[in-house]
Amino acid sequence: MPATAAVLMIDVDDYLVGEQQSDIRHEYIAGQVFAMAGASETHNRLGLNLAFHLRAAARGTPCGVFMGDMKVRVAAHDAFYYPDVLLTCASEDAEPFYKTAPCLIAEVLSPSTELTDRREKLIAYRALASLRYYVLIAQDCHRVEVYSRDEAGEWRHQVYENGGEIVFDCPPLHPRLTLDDVYEDVVLAVPPVPVDPH
Repeated sequence: MPATAAVLMIDVDDYLVGEQQSDIRHEYIAGQVFAMAGASETHNRLGLNLAFHLRAAARGTPCGVFMGDMKVRVAAHDAFYYPDVLLTCASEDAEPFYKTAPCLIAEVLSPSTELTDRREKLIAYRALASLRYYVLIAQDCHRVEVYSRDEAGEWRHQVYENGGEIVFDCPPLHPRLTLDDVYEDVVLAVPPVPVDPH
C-alpha cells in the first residue's frame, strides 16, 4: 500500500506572520498555503489600468484601491486570497494586511489561474456580503466579464467585448470606464499562424 504524503496545516495567525516575512506571496485555504507565481507584463498592465481608474475616482474619499499585495479574507471559506485589484469603501475595513469588506474585486485571467478564478474564487468571493462586483479581465482578447450583485442580492453576469461603458456603484464612488481604458497600452499576443505543410 503506497504511503500518503502528510499535509502540513497552519493556523491563520502563523500564516499572517509568515506572509510579512516571506519574499513569496501565498494564498491560504483552510489551513493550507499555496505559493503564487509571478505575472506577465500584460497581466500587470491590465491590473494597473483598472486600479489607475479606480484610484482616480477614489481620490479625496475614504475608499482604498489595492493591487496584488493586499489580501482579502473570506472568513466563510477560511481563506485569504491576493486579488489583482481590490476596492473597499467600508470604514470598518481597517486591517493593515488584509481586507474583509471589498465592494469590487478583479482578477486578470491567466492560463494557470483561470479555472480557479472562475470556480473557487467566484464561489468564495460571492460569500462576502459587501461584494458588489467581481471582474474578470482576459489577457488574450478585449473581453471583460462583470459579475454584479443587485439590490435584491441576485448575481448577474455581463460580458463587454465590443465597447460599452462599464459602470460600478460603490458608494460614494460611481466610476465609469471603457474597454479602451482597461486595455490602454496593452499589446495582445497574436496566436501563431499554422504553417501549411503542403
